[in-house]
Amino acid sequence: MAKQTSNKSRTYARNRPVVSRRGLENVFEPDGVYLFKLIVVTLAGLMWVRMADPLVIGGVLPVGAFPVGALVALVLIAWLEHAQFNRKILYAVLVVVTIIGFFLDAGIII
Repeated sequence: MAKQTSNKSRTYARNRPVVSRRGLENVFEPDGVYLFKLIVVTLAGLMWVRMADPLVIGGVLPVGAFPVGALVALVLIAWLEHAQFNRKILYAVLVVVTIIGFFLDAGIII
């Protein structure tokens, strides 16, 4: 005699809400992925395009470097990162690393 199976489907994991009851986002991301994102943001913040001869804008403001990596990282963070809390952390890391990268000799010299 065949055993009768239940028609109940297991839907708890599929129907789990993105936002918890307290209003917090449920983010399930491996630690390695988050560490990889931090490393990429750190390296992008260090990428500056430096000029051998500074450009003078308006005869007053000399511009000797431009944070190309930081601008690319800003766009990628806003476009790819879905969790707001993670975006805030990545933005803060990017700003700090970009400021530190300005004083280091990291980047491409034109």
